Amino acid sequence: PRRLQVAALCLRETGPVQEVLLVTSRDTGRWVLPKGWPIDGKDAPGSALQEAWEEAGVRQANMDTSPVGSYGYDKRLDSGLEIPVEVKVYEAHVTHLEDQFPEADERTRKWVRPEEAAEMVNEPELQALLRDF
Repeated sequence: PRRLQVAALCLRETGPVQEVLLVTSRDTGRWVLPKGWPIDGKDAPGSALQEAWEEAGVRQANMDTSPVGSYGYDKRLDSGLEIPVEVKVYEAHVTHLEDQFPEADERTRKWVRPEEAAEMVNEPELQALLRDF
């Protein structure tokens, strides 16, 4: 069975243009959404927002409570073992972004249009989700 992770699809409006916030993964440097394992004591959107803070500096956002979609990938654990993961994606309309955040020295972040984001990520289901925006 697939393990569950949660992700924040961080969005902002720049005039008529909507942008998505991507971050680099710590291990391979590929572009991803901020994501992680569910956190005890938080619901799924709350866990996704916590990951967006730690990985991308999203201090405040209006979170949708229902996922906008999901995608699958194989996560490589520290042991080298790969496990199948399903990622539930929650929209986060960013209202406050910080420059200093827990993983600021380990990741790069970038605002891009959804169609550009779709070209930057590796997972086909996530690419399709981003193209739908």
